[in-house]
Amino acid sequence: MARNRTALSLQERARKAFARRQRARRWLTWRYIVGGTAAVLLLGFGIYALYFSSWLRAEGVELIGNDLVDDKQVLAAAEVPTGDQLVQIDLGSIEKRVKSLAAVKSVDVSRKWPHDIRIEIVERVPIAVLDRGTKVVALDADGNAFPAPQRARDGLPRVKVGAGADRDALREGAAVVAALDGEVAELVDHVEVRTVDEILLHLRDGRLVRWGSADQSEDKAAVLLDLLGQKATTYDVSVPGAPTTR
Repeated sequence: MARNRTALSLQERARKAFARRQRARRWLTWRYIVGGTAAVLLLGFGIYALYFSSWLRAEGVELIGNDLVDDKQVLAAAEVPTGDQLVQIDLGSIEKRVKSLAAVKSVDVSRKWPHDIRIEIVERVPIAVLDRGTKVVALDADGNAFPAPQRARDGLPRVKVGAGADRDALREGAAVVAALDGEVAELVDHVEVRTVDEILLHLRDGRLVRWGSADQSEDKAAVLLDLLGQKATTYDVSVPGAPTTR
């Protein structure tokens, strides 16, 4: 009898253990089902929020860094499709359009959740005024010409270009202007750019400086300061190691 009771007890424990394992498997299965369903619902909600709801639509534009170019010009160029889903707006196209503005050196466009597009601009820095006869624009150190308000052009040296001056020549002229120290710059009325290798400084008192190219501009400026003490109408510092006057 005792042996039978022991056998029954072992069988009962085995059945209970089996039942517990079955319940654990069912619970694990339900956990997977519930977890998977929740993940699908969450994904669906995210897709709806990003692509279809009004919660994440573009409503405004934040502009950073523009001074030479006013807000209206940037917004007109950007053509941000307000009202569209923020996630679907083509940031690269906006960036390309804003970059087409001559005064813009670089631009970064990003989403500012939940409702804005951020446009961060780095503008060109004017170092001279380019006189094209009927039109006056600003010039940066890389020789790029761009429109700028009068307040940004005031006090900057003038650059005039000859008929034979191409983009490379303009870049050389800008490099010469950038290299002029304050003492020399104060004497200059305007810089004339004829070709890459023929750049002239017209001084305020009527004297002429043959500068040559932008190479060794710092040396040329130092030599010129010494030469200006000599009476002459023309100073040639195109070869700073062998300057001449006449």
